[in-house]
Amino acid sequence: MREGNDLLKEVRNIDGRNCYLYQVGKPEYILIQPVDDHDLEGLDQEIEAIANGLHEPGFLLLAFKINDWNQELSPWEAPAVFGKENFGSGAEETLKYVKKSLLPYIRILLAGQLNLSLEQVSQLPLILGGYSLAAFFALWAAYQTDCFAGVAAASPSVWFPDWMDYVKANEICVNTIYLSLGDKEEKAKNPVMARVGDCIRELADMYGDSPSLSSTLEWNQGNHFKDPDIRTAKAFVWCIKELEII
Repeated sequence: MREGNDLLKEVRNIDGRNCYLYQVGKPEYILIQPVDDHDLEGLDQEIEAIANGLHEPGFLLLAFKINDWNQELSPWEAPAVFGKENFGSGAEETLKYVKKSLLPYIRILLAGQLNLSLEQVSQLPLILGGYSLAAFFALWAAYQTDCFAGVAAASPSVWFPDWMDYVKANEICVNTIYLSLGDKEEKAKNPVMARVGDCIRELADMYGDSPSLSSTLEWNQGNHFKDPDIRTAKAFVWCIKELEII
């Protein structure tokens, strides 16, 4: 952890969901991340990796608990590709929770801490990110609203049925996007999930060709389950550094 910057960590219940707040230094960026139980196990390490990767500036990360992963992070219904649990269509409600519950809560909290007006706090850049289906949710959300400055998508589930058709038919609302994938992920035995490599290459090419977007695709060593906390941290760090330049 960076010397001279105290880490503040607490758990709060915000409109019925457990939320995990981490604050390092004086926040200049607000990071939002959907998490499950497995993500929570590595959250401390993720925060440390973000802090060590930045040196400056300070940030606040708010991770909110997802109770039904396949339902709450999926934008539309789709059949199961592993196990027996189908995908639902709860992403719209989850995004509504982020916008109507989390963001006002954080802004009021920081306004009191930093002695700033709500209008001033509202100017702090928001980065939505996560890992796997949470990263996919972040990408989808970037097509729904312009309230986020960046998307930190680590190993996103871009193999999701009909996703590439959706991307080609819609306009993205953010200007900073980080993508990553493990170099063994496209070698999955599941034929749907094995499409992830081709899909993310095509997506990265599309974003790279857009003059209004700053984007990157980073390849990590290993399969989908290797170092998700570190990969997510790298995603947030890249977005912050890119936004610092902009």
